[in-house]
Amino acid sequence: MKPFFIITVLLTIFAFTLNTFAQDYTRLGLPEGAKMRIGKGHNREIVYSPDGSKLAAASSIGVWIYDAQTGKELNLYIGHTEPVTSVAFSPNGKTLASGSEDTTIRLWDIHTGKEKRIISESVSRVFSVAFSPDGNTLASGTSNHTITLWDVASERNKFNLLTVHLADVISVAFSPDGNTLASGSEDNTIRLWDVDTGETKRILKGHTKTVTSVAFSPDGNALASGSYDTTSRLWDVDTGEEKRILNEHISLVFSVAFSPDGNTLASAGDDSIIRLLEVDTGEVKRILTGHTGYVISVAFSPDGNTLASASWDSTIRLLEVDTGEEKRILKGHAESFTSVAFSPDGKTLASGGRGGIIHLWDVDTGEEKRILKGHTKWGISVAFSPDGKTFASGIWGGIIRLWDVDTGKEKGILKGHIEYVPSVAFSPDGNTLASASWDSTIRLWDVDTGEEKRILKGHIEYVNCVAFSPDGNTLASGCEDGIIRLWDVDTGEEKRILKGRTDEVFSVAFSPDGKTLASAGRGGFIRLWDVDTGEKRRILHTPAETVPSVAFSPDGNTLASGCGELTTAVLNRDYTILLWDVDTGEEKRILKGHTGNVFSVAFSPDGNTLASGSEDGTILLWDYRSRDDETDN
Repeated sequence: MKPFFIITVLLTIFAFTLNTFAQDYTRLGLPEGAKMRIGKGHNREIVYSPDGSKLAAASSIGVWIYDAQTGKELNLYIGHTEPVTSVAFSPNGKTLASGSEDTTIRLWDIHTGKEKRIISESVSRVFSVAFSPDGNTLASGTSNHTITLWDVASERNKFNLLTVHLADVISVAFSPDGNTLASGSEDNTIRLWDVDTGETKRILKGHTKTVTSVAFSPDGNALASGSYDTTSRLWDVDTGEEKRILNEHISLVFSVAFSPDGNTLASAGDDSIIRLLEVDTGEVKRILTGHTGYVISVAFSPDGNTLASASWDSTIRLLEVDTGEEKRILKGHAESFTSVAFSPDGKTLASGGRGGIIHLWDVDTGEEKRILKGHTKWGISVAFSPDGKTFASGIWGGIIRLWDVDTGKEKGILKGHIEYVPSVAFSPDGNTLASASWDSTIRLWDVDTGEEKRILKGHIEYVNCVAFSPDGNTLASGCEDGIIRLWDVDTGEEKRILKGRTDEVFSVAFSPDGKTLASAGRGGFIRLWDVDTGEKRRILHTPAETVPSVAFSPDGNTLASGCGELTTAVLNRDYTILLWDVDTGEEKRILKGHTGNVFSVAFSPDGNTLASGSEDGTILLWDYRSRDDETDN
């Protein structure tokens, strides 16, 4: 019995390990140098595998593969350098195609998770991909107004090019017999193509705005379409006549899908509601609610019992079609992270973004510790008090909120600004909060009472950022007009003006010794200033058009900068974090992995970790030190 018992134990441990790995999405597909990923990127499209066992979700960072029954993360396909816009399974379920804004289509082996092949679209962003029913042809709709048909097996990729649309092609779909291809475009039309000849068979006109989604009925006789004009429409494929206009939505329609039996049409849009419509009558059979953001994609399971929906509310939901009940929620698909901050003990990371929600994350596990809800608009700036007990957040509309970190409850609302508050900062003693606003003012607040202590006026444009010096005596502010001002915190008087070029300043940061100020913004330059004299010590050149954020390491030896919009000269559009040697101004290291603007960078208090928050809907935690750094220490 002993050998049997040992084998049983080993198999149990092995199974547990696999299960743990499958769910530990924070470490799937990490780029070199990254220790953990928080967030899965925002959703773009979701599809079922032909056998219904898997879900593939196109996201801003790659393709997530889920177990459709349990909701576990099985894999993350990484390779695209910009958001993935569309995914499609081959009919045999062995291959997945993904199209991206990086202008490529990639084919993936579902069994191994490895990339089989890259199909280049040259300079065109790919908005939609679809396999023909026999799996031999792949269609793609792109930003240069074309549909391309690809021979999946051939080394000679392209064998047909359809170029009649007058605007970007947003959606493509094959008829069940594979003879016809439908395409929906920003030119408000749908075109039906003969796949063999490439000729236009029919043009369907009726929508008055962009056609976002097209889908054939299972029998191929009808075509459904969704549009920004708030309607879904049913068309007769043979005659091209409009059979029915479905006006149930009151806002943009992003996605339509037929049930496998062809009796039901699902439609979803930016009103957060999914509608199940009777195809024959156009009547609403059921309204599915639960999402709190745009529903960007819907898909029926092959058996027709479940509807998967992907939303910008950070979730994918699996819904029972017959009852409308929620079967499972797949979380983590967040929107852009515009601001990140470590707690003073380094155990918690706070993030603010475009969803109006503040997340508090466990740095060790990547798990969500708490959600702070109260803001209703996007673009949150965040900061911890030095004692870690209070949290501040600023947002559109000039509102600043103070939160109790332990309970997650709101402690107070600071009102005074009348425009967006893109930056908040606590003084080193924690008694004062500084806020920068697009109303051209900086305000100093008493943290205990919530009263406004002082208004600092002098900037004439948007004020984008503020930072306290380590001794708390000086406040730096950066403005849209390219001017940085240093203020005396006690008197509110202006101590010095730092002028470089007229590039907009997005970020300022003091070195730990308070002698150097780093500033960055539009133009891609980082400037290091002598705080005492106001003279420029050094200018650091980046390949970016904008540098949204800079931060000094706790030892003051390293400066991190996030890459924003890229110049047209940058062919490989990597959204990087650059690490600089402060003494020499030389580039020490490049951290690659984000697929969107890096809006925020922050070092942990112990200096061991760098966090980066991105437009791609993820936060990456980096082991930023090179081997040389580790040897020196």
